[in-house]
Amino acid sequence: MAGTRARGALHSLLGQLCCGCGPGRGLRASTGTRVLYTLLHVLVSAVCCLMLSRTAAQAVREKMPFSGVLCQHLPGDTDCAQLVGSSAVYRVCFGTACFHLAQAALLLNVRSSTDCRAQLHNGFWFLKLLVLVGLCAASFFLPEDSFIQAWHYTGVCGGFAFILIQLVLITAFAHTWNKNWLTGAAQDKRWYLAVLLATTAFYTLASAAFSFLYKYYTHPAACQLNKALLTVNGSLCGIMSFISITPCVRLKQPRSGLLQSSIISCYVMYLTFSALSSRPPERVLYKGQNLTVCFPGIRQDELQTEDTTVAILGAAIMYACVLFACNEASYLAEVFGPLWMVKVYSFEFKKPSCCFCCPEKMEEELRGAAQEQTCEQEEEPAGGHCVFQDERDRVVYSYSAFHFVFFLASLYVMMTLTNWFSYESAVLETTFAHGSWSTFWVKVASCWACVLLYLWLLLSPLCLHGSPQHRRNSPALRIVRRRRAPHRISVST
Repeated sequence: MAGTRARGALHSLLGQLCCGCGPGRGLRASTGTRVLYTLLHVLVSAVCCLMLSRTAAQAVREKMPFSGVLCQHLPGDTDCAQLVGSSAVYRVCFGTACFHLAQAALLLNVRSSTDCRAQLHNGFWFLKLLVLVGLCAASFFLPEDSFIQAWHYTGVCGGFAFILIQLVLITAFAHTWNKNWLTGAAQDKRWYLAVLLATTAFYTLASAAFSFLYKYYTHPAACQLNKALLTVNGSLCGIMSFISITPCVRLKQPRSGLLQSSIISCYVMYLTFSALSSRPPERVLYKGQNLTVCFPGIRQDELQTEDTTVAILGAAIMYACVLFACNEASYLAEVFGPLWMVKVYSFEFKKPSCCFCCPEKMEEELRGAAQEQTCEQEEEPAGGHCVFQDERDRVVYSYSAFHFVFFLASLYVMMTLTNWFSYESAVLETTFAHGSWSTFWVKVASCWACVLLYLWLLLSPLCLHGSPQHRRNSPALRIVRRRRAPHRISVST
């Protein structure tokens, strides 16, 4: 009963935050569950940040009354080194990853909330919290050497897999947006104005980002790598835009245009910003002064000074992208199936809509609205808020894919916090302020992989002109062949 009341209180609070406070308004069960898992992931990430902080490490050694007794029972040294630092982050993320991976396996092929296994995903929150804490605590008793090394390589593979999912989502987002609004432009010319305004806005944003990065992340006497990276990535954005409107590409993809190129250009600039914010600073002798340069922050005397505001902003944007990827990938996996990463690009819209990021979303909403939606009668919170059971016939998103992507996200967050390949010296105070070369090159590689993926989407139809799919899409060719008259030979005597 206590667990039911706690769940009802949480859903009531989420209903007020997400759905407003008007009468008759409520929260969908699918939305409430995803928000709760998201909050749980945010909590675990916050704990990892605290364990990576030098201040928190000092507090653990000095103020925890049972730290000495606890450290004696942990394998390895007795100075509680495993309770803080990158080793502690690896262990907490190991428990979180196992928590989500186990649920991904148990929830495979769940089709509706009436399945008994669906209760494992939507309920038992207090029990799942105890299991998560237990897994994280048990990971601290694993041997130090063999575990850290093996888990590091696992984290690298999982982190790169999550980066690939993010790149597919952003390219699919741009592709879907462009296709949806150009579908509307074919029906109503006013959609052309919307396409023009959106394209102009994104290119303006990308240009402003390029100017900002060149001004604050370069220096006249240093930062040659930053200048080269900005030049290369800016040139790639121009090349992508040019290729997207070339006649050969437009012949195979009539809906290809500058809107999707502008969106990808903005994302490339964001990845460039993230990479430049993650590299170590440089020391240079300039005008008789020994300066630290190549990171954001500038004073009135034009001397760059360390400023963590931009680093924190970049980390917040990065984590928001992580949470978006976790939720969006699970939805697309339910709509398109296991091969959603391929099928999402071939989806055709029947009518334009401002809600284009979730294909078939309107259809799902109409299907859910036609059902009789009733409130949960177990414990209705005060204030008249209720939880709509919108998954009785079919789940809105894939439960298994949801947890599997969160499993990969846990590995990605772990690798990002611990500087990827230089995890031994990772400290929170320097992770986002000073960065590391391994993190820098991982983000540069992600940026270039995004460009290559988008160029492949543009140019791959040119390489498939002789494929069976292309022949099926050429009805005019079949008509010509079918109407060709047979040759006759007549002989007269």
